[in-house]
Amino acid sequence: MTFFATGREAYDAFMGRNADRLAPRLIAFAGVQPGEHVLDVGCGPGSLTEALAELARPEKVAAVDPSEPFAAATAERVPGADVRAGGAESLPWPADTFDAALAQLVVNFMSDADAGVAEMRRVVRPGGTVAACTWDIAGGMTMLRTFWDAALSLDPETPDEARTMRYNDPDTLRELWLRVGLDAVENDTLVIETPYRDFDDYWNPFTGGVGPAGAYTASLDPDRREALREECRRRLGDPDGPFTLSAKAWAVKGRA
Repeated sequence: MTFFATGREAYDAFMGRNADRLAPRLIAFAGVQPGEHVLDVGCGPGSLTEALAELARPEKVAAVDPSEPFAAATAERVPGADVRAGGAESLPWPADTFDAALAQLVVNFMSDADAGVAEMRRVVRPGGTVAACTWDIAGGMTMLRTFWDAALSLDPETPDEARTMRYNDPDTLRELWLRVGLDAVENDTLVIETPYRDFDDYWNPFTGGVGPAGAYTASLDPDRREALREECRRRLGDPDGPFTLSAKAWAVKGRA
């Protein structure tokens, strides 16, 4: 996940405020119950891990992320949780360890999604749940859709995430879950509302280099970056105060 070689502060400004709001909805969709032993795969700086710990108690929660700084941030954020640095494709736990394994906004960034989800299935006990969600970048994730539409209007060759990411709709997620042998596969949509203080609160996190959008922004020369900034402002209605954007994620779950 080279797009996320940043600290917690930069990630939280860019995506953490969305991830914090999304986590309880993914947990509810997955049906995680108090006291269950749960794994957060690709935990980042700990939005989902913290929410799981509030429900299931920290000592019942494990988390893993390939970024050592993110793993360290999660361990600091959720004392008592079993947090490790590592990739989804080779999880450092025995088979049948967990009641559920969840991955929030991670599947598209696995180096091998089939291997990663198969590993989630392996470490979940028979009858347990494997669940995940990814942004609807093609339409429902307003923060990112506004950015990429603005970028495409200025340069049609822009590497829009809706085209470069594979798992951006319920059908491809469902097919992945079925492909690795999960049963009773279900899809749903998870929708959140995220407030912004002003336009700069929306735009400035893109300049921190986080995620594909941040990496793209960092690649632009100053004039093109300023043009992109102004086009994003225009598409948001030239806000001069607080505003709120909706964000939709596709969710999938299956039984091991």
